[in-house]
Amino acid sequence: MKKALIVYGGWDGHEPDKVAAVTEKALKGEGFDVELSETLDALNDEARLLGFDLIVPCWTMGKIEGSQAAALCGAVRQGVGIAGFHGGMGDAFRENTGFQRMVGGQFVSHPQQFEYRVYVVDHMDPITAGIDHFNIFSEQYYMHVDPSNRVLAVTVIEESGCIMPVIWKRLYGKGRVFYSARGHAAKEFEIPEVLATATRGMLWAAERSA
Repeated sequence: MKKALIVYGGWDGHEPDKVAAVTEKALKGEGFDVELSETLDALNDEARLLGFDLIVPCWTMGKIEGSQAAALCGAVRQGVGIAGFHGGMGDAFRENTGFQRMVGGQFVSHPQQFEYRVYVVDHMDPITAGIDHFNIFSEQYYMHVDPSNRVLAVTVIEESGCIMPVIWKRLYGKGRVFYSARGHAAKEFEIPEVLATATRGMLWAAERSA
């Protein structure tokens, strides 16, 4: 049985407890043994983290200790998967650039929520296979992103018209990293395309790379 650790907290506006519950339900539905933690102390021991197949941070902003970040990044480099959503991973630990490099992006800004289009650009990848473009009412994240990311879906930034990645995957050492900018609130996971890509992304991240 695969094991996942969900660590949740930080800014309450992104409903970390509710998003953690959604991801827990999705993972348990796929046969995972899931552990939840409301403290970053769960990240202190790299050797213990290596016992998990997947780590899911739901922690917008906040501050991570250097030793905790080192243990987390070290575990991912050695093959533990990591997956996250919206600010819970894309706007976590703003002072820790090492964490941001692992994620492959960092939130910069967004306008007020409005309805916009998400365009799937890779229909062959198992995370997005069979999923068409869809609309969502949410925050449209403008992010700094790593050009090495394998981008699966994008949006068009309203103000500038630039193409902005919203779903990507990447490798960090031996570890798999999945990120989706969807998931501002738990209700967004009721959108079939959001839940499907989130679940598939977590499953992909939990597989060990050769």
